[in-house]
Amino acid sequence: MIDFLYSIDLKLFYFINHSLSNPAFDKFFPFITDVKHWYIAYIILWFIAIFKGGRIGKIAAFTAILVIAFSDQFSSSFLKNIFQRIRPCNALPDVNLLSYCSGSYSFPSSHAVNNFAIAVFFARLFPKLKVTLIIVASLVAFSRPYVGVHYPADIVGGAAIGALIGYLFSLAALKTDKILKEKNINLDFKKKK
Repeated sequence: MIDFLYSIDLKLFYFINHSLSNPAFDKFFPFITDVKHWYIAYIILWFIAIFKGGRIGKIAAFTAILVIAFSDQFSSSFLKNIFQRIRPCNALPDVNLLSYCSGSYSFPSSHAVNNFAIAVFFARLFPKLKVTLIIVASLVAFSRPYVGVHYPADIVGGAAIGALIGYLFSLAALKTDKILKEKNINLDFKKKK
């Protein structure tokens, strides 16, 4: 059964990494897979949440730091060491490699875990942003097999783990908001006269 699942994962990897390859995607996916490009978007979202999101925005902004810290460490330092799956760029001879191939393990994709954790977290607190957040997280996750550094199962597993993390942290943030609302605490940065 494991061999059968691996063969499907491998076929999907080659379809994404080889068959879908084209000049436009070869520019777009290496760009979006680069951490510094999507961190900028999330930093902007973070500041908007603080200054325009009211009480729930401030709670979201500060909880988001915990979401990313937890999801990244849980994925990179814990899960990868348990599964110890070798990256396709280190295991296969004919990968169309468009990004740096790390020596770290492959499952789960930390890009997928982190992006889905923060996307689901913010989507639950700000439902109007749900579609945009999920599309962005999906594109970042899809970029990983496209550039040759993860198998599709790595991103599917990472997306599921990240979504669960984001959901659990959103419950905590919503509960915090409810408690503060009941106590009439608004977290306004302005001094009251």
